[in-house]
Amino acid sequence: MVAEIAPFHAIAISRLAHAMKAAGRSVIHMEFGQPSTGAPAAAIRAAHEVLETDGMGYWESVPLKQRIARHYDEAHGVAIDPEQVILTCGASPALVLALSCLFRPGDRVAFARPGYVSYRNTLKALYLDPVELGCGPAERFQITAAALDALDPAPAGLILASPANPTGTIIEPGELAAIAEACRAKGIRVVSDEIYHGLSYVGPVASMLEHVPDTLVINSFSKYWSMAGWRLGWLVVPPDLIGTARARMGNLFLTPPSLAQHAGLVAFDEHEELEGHLATYARNRALLLDALPALGLKRIAPPDGAFYLYADIGHLTDDSLAFCERLLKDTGVATAPGIDFDPVEGRRFMRFSFAVSTPLVEEAIARLTPWFAERTARVAA
Repeated sequence: MVAEIAPFHAIAISRLAHAMKAAGRSVIHMEFGQPSTGAPAAAIRAAHEVLETDGMGYWESVPLKQRIARHYDEAHGVAIDPEQVILTCGASPALVLALSCLFRPGDRVAFARPGYVSYRNTLKALYLDPVELGCGPAERFQITAAALDALDPAPAGLILASPANPTGTIIEPGELAAIAEACRAKGIRVVSDEIYHGLSYVGPVASMLEHVPDTLVINSFSKYWSMAGWRLGWLVVPPDLIGTARARMGNLFLTPPSLAQHAGLVAFDEHEELEGHLATYARNRALLLDALPALGLKRIAPPDGAFYLYADIGHLTDDSLAFCERLLKDTGVATAPGIDFDPVEGRRFMRFSFAVSTPLVEEAIARLTPWFAERTARVAA
């Protein structure tokens, strides 16, 4: 049998955007969750030095594993052994490792809808049964303990994301503790996608490890560290799963790129530069939150973290994919259709990524303003 995997529609939008750019059009890329900045300058310098002096090969950086383990102690008060850190080729392999370590084909795994498109499709690819929990404005577009309590039978697992993609919402501390208690009571294993940690506009964000010690935690250098193309991430596993995770990593993916590991170790502590990126995202967020209501986009998920705005466009369309394609062709602004993140309600939502420069956000707003005004007037007529 072959699992049926739906396409990632934002990739098609991006292909069209790049084709337009190649044809001479001016394009603003707000379709993907990737920083427009590069890796920290010190990390790039370190990479150049390594290229000159090290032939490289299959390698797992012990110093990087140790630094990541120290991060959990410093940031979350959680002690983990560096051997619990499995270095991966980004967050996507970490998700495959986590799910394949914990579950067997046919197991039911819950997650929020809207949610990252790859949760649903990776579960399907591994012959697991996705259990999508519809989360709207009343739940701040996030999983709740009440929703888990209502599931009968309980799922085998839960994928949690806080801050979340596509909404940027963060689970409030009391609710996160309640979710942890519900999972303990029902025997639900937790996979926590913490790839957007470090990108918060409402204060510190807790790791699920603070509540559930046997959580499998996914993270990556792609977002906060601005190193998406370096393909470097990690998975934190409980001690009893170290051997299982290492076996899967070795057979499926070998090791992450050696060059990325060298650069990642240096990047980890470049706080001043990285916090400068966060300040840029905060400015961009404020600009869009001010501008979008004037465009008629008044229903927006709470953008607590990450670098996304998830907006309801139901008053203008019930086909978000066609809407985003038309927007791109007319204005050169590439965005992501909500149908990627929510196959039920997503036809009336779209996602903006504001991980670009502030001048590009300002230019995007200038292009979007007349385009949305025309469509709003057309609907009103």
